[in-house]
Amino acid sequence: MLDVSRHFFSKNEVETILDAMAMHKLNRFHWHLTDDQGWRIEIKQYPKLTQIGAWRSGVGFGLDPKSTTAYGPDGRYGGFYTQDDIREVLAYATARHIIIVPEIEMPGHATAALAAYPQFSCSGGPFTIPLEGGVFTGIYNPANDATFTFLDDVLTAVFQLFPGKYVHIGGDEVPKDTWKNSPECQALMKREGLKNEEELQSWFIRRIEKVVSAHGRTMIGWSEILQGGLAQNATVMDWIGGATEAARAGHDVVMTPTAYCYFDFYQSDNHATEPKAAAWGGPLTLSKVYSFDPMPTNLPPQLESHILGTQGNLWTERVPSLKHAEYMIFPRECALAEVAWSSEAWRNWDNFMRRLHIHEQRLEEIGVNYRHASVEMPEPNSSK
Repeated sequence: MLDVSRHFFSKNEVETILDAMAMHKLNRFHWHLTDDQGWRIEIKQYPKLTQIGAWRSGVGFGLDPKSTTAYGPDGRYGGFYTQDDIREVLAYATARHIIIVPEIEMPGHATAALAAYPQFSCSGGPFTIPLEGGVFTGIYNPANDATFTFLDDVLTAVFQLFPGKYVHIGGDEVPKDTWKNSPECQALMKREGLKNEEELQSWFIRRIEKVVSAHGRTMIGWSEILQGGLAQNATVMDWIGGATEAARAGHDVVMTPTAYCYFDFYQSDNHATEPKAAAWGGPLTLSKVYSFDPMPTNLPPQLESHILGTQGNLWTERVPSLKHAEYMIFPRECALAEVAWSSEAWRNWDNFMRRLHIHEQRLEEIGVNYRHASVEMPEPNSSK
């Protein structure tokens, strides 16, 4: 997963990442296209989404303005993909046997969309696109039917562009106080017999899932879509738990837990070897990624087919350039690829490291920036 909302990556930069993915037999590209800090996909029916929502006043996040080149002619920071851009990236990915899964965040992480169309919020705005990370109160108003008309229109445009089975709708980190303080939302809850705001979120997600299913697609959401009850045909992307619960209920799951799959984390706890302010928490070392077993330990064997695979996530709050992104991705992506495609019984850390030293030459040959394996922390506790 590449987050292009916090920092915009050009069409050519995305294609560079797709090339590296293909080399490692990674066949799904999760494109995080919208969030609080930027809306990156052209929706012709709603032009303000990219006229307003794709831009903010500066690079933000306390970063050097010169650390990125993603500025418009008027000096605003950001950018977006035209529908032609997206078609070109899709063709590029298809030629490399990669399916793209677009993500359109809802009901939270919607500040950029609401800066453009505040009428779909609970407060009516105005909204300013933030220059920092966090969880913001810009969330959609489920008590306004026009909100669902808007989201239906947006998703219909997305489906017309992206031919794949899945669409990701986010569903994470929704600040419920916004709904709790909204008379409209409270009235909706009373009408629908909803006990709390978690059930209101489930009601919202279920309504969106019907839209997705009506188009013959399958909805994916982060762990939080389990709150208040899981929509009928939803797939769960497990970042904070819920995989076993979802699989037991007959739902498919993609494993991407923070402890093993968040490539925005530092790669070592020795900050002398790490760029300053270049990552969030962690550390998530190469060896820890390699030790990951995507199959939940408490899942009965007959339910293991519900675990579709695993995914590495690069959130980009502190990653404003392609070279920085590559440094955060590699070689941890190499380890995750081997985890995804190899039986645990066949994995061997020493053997992997010997091969990785040779593989670094391949990365250099195609111009990929990477963190040298020679600065890796000690190997995990394992006899393999």
